[in-house]
Amino acid sequence: MHRYIINRILLMIPTLFGVAIITFVLLRIVPGDIVLLKLAGDGGRVDETVLQQERARLGLDKPIPLQFVDWTLGALRFDFGVSMWTGRPIIQEVGTRLELSLQLTIMASIIATLLAIPLGAMAALKQDTWVDYAIRLVSIGGLALPGFWVGILTILCLLLFFHYLPPLTFTPLLRNPAENLSQLIWPALTVGYRYSAVATRMTRSTLLEVMRDDYVRTARAKGLAEQFVVMRHAMRNALLPVITVIGLEFAFLLGGLLVTEQVFNLNGIGKLLVDAVARRDYTMTQALIMLIASAFVVTNFLIDLLYIFLDPRISYS
Repeated sequence: MHRYIINRILLMIPTLFGVAIITFVLLRIVPGDIVLLKLAGDGGRVDETVLQQERARLGLDKPIPLQFVDWTLGALRFDFGVSMWTGRPIIQEVGTRLELSLQLTIMASIIATLLAIPLGAMAALKQDTWVDYAIRLVSIGGLALPGFWVGILTILCLLLFFHYLPPLTFTPLLRNPAENLSQLIWPALTVGYRYSAVATRMTRSTLLEVMRDDYVRTARAKGLAEQFVVMRHAMRNALLPVITVIGLEFAFLLGGLLVTEQVFNLNGIGKLLVDAVARRDYTMTQALIMLIASAFVVTNFLIDLLYIFLDPRISYS
């Protein structure tokens, strides 16, 4: 077990290094010049000497391999440099937005889990009844409805029926929990409902498959109560693919909430990433992609470890 954990941690290094290389190369291939965009974005003319001086200040006059080496050495020290667009340290730029995105991601994932597992299990246990059809209708609606439309509809309902609009400025949770939750609970519900649809369908299908296995029939033949059979034998095995889906959604939500952030006027990681790409801010884009890639790698690792507790038959040795 310890050897497996050490090997998985060591495998994260070449994975993230490969992501860094691909990101670095693709950003240089994409047409556009941040210096020209920054100094002459409105179509004005800038002296070529000024452009060259700015490129030298940003380190863009160096050979691309040397730029990558410099960036990598800084990243190993958790120093991602400064934003080429704003000039502020990247750690500071990301830190001001990471708290919002991370809290929203955690809240949405908790809501999605609390909705998906009970509804999926109920749909499986009440297969082909009106309960099953109602839950399937709710889950299909979550898959079909666009996220931005659900968000706009949520804001309109709050305004029309309750005469309430969420606060427009982000307040940290520890500073004012009530104001913080009043702002983030609605986007969390919107995102959580949408992403619970996939997990609900997955829970239903896997639980139906597990309930037909021989060991479940054997448990019933022994005279065990149906509730004990479902919770002790069937549900734990059925949750393995569901946990995988929820974990991957968590990693995706950390940087994939752009539409929700735009609708609810939230300045999070997703909006920062899109702005960085649009501005050709190489250092900011590289740092954010590495953050999201690290979230995926670590989440997959934690999910694999969680499998051991859900299914004792699984052993990493």
